[in-house]
Amino acid sequence: MQVWPGHSYPLGATYDGAGVNFALFSQVAEPGNVELCLIDDKGEETRIPMAESDGFVHHVYIPGIQPGQLYGYRVHGPYDPAQGNRCNPGKLLLDPYAKAIVGQIDGDESLFSYRFDDPEAFNDDDSLGHTMLSVVVNPFFDWGNDRHPKTEYHDSVIYEAHVKGLTQTHPDIPEEIRGTYAAIAHPVMIDHLTSLGVTAIELMPVHQFVQDPHLNAKGLSNYWGYNTIGFFAPHNAYSATGQNGQQVQEFKAMVRSLHEANIEVILDVVYNHTAEGNHLGPTLCFRGIDNKNYYRLVDDDMAYYFDTTGTGNSLLMRQPHVLQLIMDSLRYWVTEMHVDGFRFDLASSLARQFHEVSRLSAFFDLVQQDPIVSQVKLIAEPWDVGDGGYQVGNFPPLWTEWNGKYRDTVRDFWRGEPATLAEFASRITGSSDLYEHSGRKPIASINFVVAHDGFTLRDLVSYNEKHNEANGEGGADGESHNRSWNCGAEGETDDAAIIALRARQERNFLTTLLLSQGVPMIAHGDELGRTQGGNNNVYCQDNETAWVDWSLGDTQKELLTFARRVVALRRDHVVFHRRRFLGGGDGRVAEGALGEIAWYQPTGEHMADEDWVKAHARSVMVFLNGEAIAEPDTRGEKVVDDSFLVAFNAHDDKIAFTLPEGHREGWVMELDTGRDRTGLAVSVDDLPTMVPGDEFSVAARSVVVLRRPRDAAA
Repeated sequence: MQVWPGHSYPLGATYDGAGVNFALFSQVAEPGNVELCLIDDKGEETRIPMAESDGFVHHVYIPGIQPGQLYGYRVHGPYDPAQGNRCNPGKLLLDPYAKAIVGQIDGDESLFSYRFDDPEAFNDDDSLGHTMLSVVVNPFFDWGNDRHPKTEYHDSVIYEAHVKGLTQTHPDIPEEIRGTYAAIAHPVMIDHLTSLGVTAIELMPVHQFVQDPHLNAKGLSNYWGYNTIGFFAPHNAYSATGQNGQQVQEFKAMVRSLHEANIEVILDVVYNHTAEGNHLGPTLCFRGIDNKNYYRLVDDDMAYYFDTTGTGNSLLMRQPHVLQLIMDSLRYWVTEMHVDGFRFDLASSLARQFHEVSRLSAFFDLVQQDPIVSQVKLIAEPWDVGDGGYQVGNFPPLWTEWNGKYRDTVRDFWRGEPATLAEFASRITGSSDLYEHSGRKPIASINFVVAHDGFTLRDLVSYNEKHNEANGEGGADGESHNRSWNCGAEGETDDAAIIALRARQERNFLTTLLLSQGVPMIAHGDELGRTQGGNNNVYCQDNETAWVDWSLGDTQKELLTFARRVVALRRDHVVFHRRRFLGGGDGRVAEGALGEIAWYQPTGEHMADEDWVKAHARSVMVFLNGEAIAEPDTRGEKVVDDSFLVAFNAHDDKIAFTLPEGHREGWVMELDTGRDRTGLAVSVDDLPTMVPGDEFSVAARSVVVLRRPRDAAA
C-alpha cells in the first residue's frame, strides 16, 4: 500500500477524490506511536504507522482510499492513571473528527482498560469487533438552491423534537423510514410543522451517541442521546439508508427539505462531556488518544474526572485543541450540513475554564469572533450541576437562553400559587430584569413551559406525582414531584369536570406561551395532548411511552386546532412578538391607555404598586396598543397593528372583568380558553362588539383575549 506523509490540517479523514488524508491530535503520543487501522469488509485490520507529526498532530495520506472505508486508531503511550494518562493500544479508537460512525458498542470487557473483577488490573484485550468504527465519507452533495431561512428571532416559533419519537408511529409515513431523518423530511411531517406554524425544529441530540451497556442490560436504552461520542457524525441509528456514510447524505437531504418549507434546523448539542464516562467508563476515543488534554481531571488526584455535568466527565475547556474541536464541529454543521443554529446542553459547563462560570471564557470569545458560528442561532441551557451553575440571564449578548424562570413562574401562576402576579407580568413581557442589563432584548428569552426533560404538557396538568417505575430506579430519577394542581384526585379520569379543567389548563399554557414576548418553544406532541403516563424522565424509554401517538381522537384534534389558531394569532400580530421591550423596559410599568402597554385590575382600574404584591391576587388584564408600536419593521416601515386586551384569571372561580375606560370602542372576542376548545371565536354571538365600561366574564382558570381592529370606528 502506497503511503505519503500527508498534512496536519484539516484534522480527521479528508477525501479529495484521489485518496484520503488522515490527521489526529495526540500530545501524549510520540511520533510514530500512532497507528491508522484500516478495517475491511471481513473485519480484518491493516495497521499503518503515522510517522509524520507536526504540532502534536499525527498525519498520513493514502492514495486510492475511497468513501466507505472503515478505520480507527491505536495510540501507543503511557498508561498511568495517577498522572492522567490512559493510553492503551489494545483499544481501537474512534476518530474525534469522524464524519460518520458505523455500529455500536456491545458492552464487552475488552472495551475497558481494567478487569471487571479487579478495577486495578490493566486490561489490554483487543476491542476490535466490539466497538464502533469511523467511516470515510464523500463530502459532495447536490444542495441545489438551498438557503438558510434566517428567520428573525422575534418571528420564530421553535418546535423541540426527537427524530425517532416524533415519527415512529405516524401512520402516513412508510414504515421502513419511520424514526429516521428521512421521516422528518417526509411531506406529511413537514405539512404538520408548517400547518402548526413553527419556523424551526430543534432536534434532540443527533451527534453520534453511545448506548449505555447498563441500560441495555435492563432492557432499556439511551433514548434521548445526551451521550455523545462523535461531534461531526450524524447518529447512525436514525438513518434509513445505511451507516457507511449514507447517514450524512440522508441528514443533508432532510435539511434541504425543511429549508424548502422555510423551516430552520437547530441542533441540541452536547459539547460539555462525552460518552466515555468516569474513570470506570470504556475507552472508545478521547480517553485513549490523550486523556488529560481532552478531559478535566481532579487537580490533586488525576485518576479521577472533575464532573460538572453529572455524567462522569467534563471536557477541558481551557485546552486549545478541545476548543478547536468544538469550533470546528460547529462550523462543519453550519457550512457542510447547513444547519441554522444550536442549543447547547448544560452550557454553563462550557464557560468553566477553571472552576467558576465566566462570561469571559475562551469559548465565548471564540464564538463571538467567529464569522460563521456567530451568525447562527445560539441558545444556551444556562445551567449545569456544578457550584454556581445556574446562570439564567448571565450569558453574553450574542446568546439567547432557555428561560427557566419563565417556566417556573408561568407554572406557578396557573397552579394558583400566591404572590406570583408581579413576576408573571415580567416573564410574559420578555423578562427585562434578566436581559436588559446586558443590552439584550426580549428575544434573548426562549420561553417554554415544558421540554423533553420533565412532564409533557398533558401530564403536567394531570399528575401531582411522577410515575417513573419503568425506568428501574425506584422512582429516584426525574423531578421529585409536580406540586398540587388542585385538579381533583389523580386517576379520576371519569370525572368530566376534572377532564375539562385539565384541557383548559393546556389551552391556558399554550395561550400564555404563544402570546408572551420572547421566543416560544413547544415540545413535540404537546399540540396533540401527548402523554407519557406520568413518566417525567423518559431518557431510557425508546418505546410507546416516549413516542408521539398519532392516533388522534376528537380531544387531540381540538387541541391541535387550538394550537394552530394561537400560533397564527401570534404570527399575524406584531404586538405579541416585539423586537424590543414594551414601554422601553419593565412590562409592569403602566403608561396609560395611549402608551404601548397598560395593566389593569379586573375592575378596569390601573394596577397600583400595592396591587402587584397582594398574596391573593391571581387575575390581571394587560392592554397592548397596536397603534403605538414605536418600532419599525425590518424594512424600516412603521408597524401599525390591532390592539388587544388579554385577561388572565388563575382563580378557582369565574371573575367579571370590566373593559377599561379611556379606550376606543369596537372590541370583539378573539379567544376564550374557558369556552373555546378549538380557538375559534365561537362566543362572538354571545358577546357582541364591546365598549369601555362593558363587563365580560372570565371563567375560572382561563384566558380571554379581546381585539380591537386597527380600522375600527373611533
